[in-house]
Amino acid sequence: MLVNVPKLVSAYYTEKPDPSVPTQRVAFGTSGHRGSAFEKAFNEWHILAISQAICLYRKQKKIDGPLFLGIDTHALSVPAFASALEVLAANGVETMISQEDEYTPTPAVSHAILTYNRGRKSGLADGIVITPSHNPPHDGGFKYNPPNGGPAESAVTAWIEAKANEFLENGIWGVKRISYEKALRASTTHRHDYLAAYISDLGSVIDMDVIRDAKINMGVDPLGGAGVRYWGPIAERYGLNLTVVSETVDPTFRFMTVDWDGQIRMDPSSTYAMQRLIGMKDRFDL
Repeated sequence: MLVNVPKLVSAYYTEKPDPSVPTQRVAFGTSGHRGSAFEKAFNEWHILAISQAICLYRKQKKIDGPLFLGIDTHALSVPAFASALEVLAANGVETMISQEDEYTPTPAVSHAILTYNRGRKSGLADGIVITPSHNPPHDGGFKYNPPNGGPAESAVTAWIEAKANEFLENGIWGVKRISYEKALRASTTHRHDYLAAYISDLGSVIDMDVIRDAKINMGVDPLGGAGVRYWGPIAERYGLNLTVVSETVDPTFRFMTVDWDGQIRMDPSSTYAMQRLIGMKDRFDL
């Protein structure tokens, strides 16, 4: 049942979607497009088309500040990141990518957008989060966050979706793109320390002293997700009695117990998917 990661990444680059087939078109759900490269629902053309559509949307709305770009640990996130950066750099978008290519949880991208935009009326920032959330390992996801930092509303996603599908229908003619190597070296591509910025600001919204002084014994399972490297530094900075029970990152997510339908799915609301952590509940207060 484990996803064949080399085959999946190969399908991302080699399979071309047919826009006349509804399931192969760009389709935004909650702020983003999700799908599997095996089903021609999340392939290179999708990401090139959506990225170019976002560039046009930014231009139309005069959003000309930096774009904060983050990824999660799904196998298709790294290829999608490369495709997106090629388009963003070719369009001259100031793009903020993570320090040392670290994974970036969605709240850290939202925090970066809001922090940058605080007190500004123009030159606003927005963001892209490359994640299908807790979808199965063979899925990829690509979400747009406007300057309010949250998920894009339906009017925004409908515009981006329609424009992206136009690009697909035209064989991605009109998509600007440079090589990944050039995109990484572009003067518009910058490194941003999402982890340090997010963790240092947590104390301004959460009373960490109360949690620390209570000495409550906490256990955290990041489920192999984008927050995997955040919990340790949070505990260290604020002196919390917190144990990260697993720091494993594996794009097959083979360490998960299967969900109710036999799928591997990293859903923290599912008692099936959370069996491993539930089995440790007596070791911790929380």
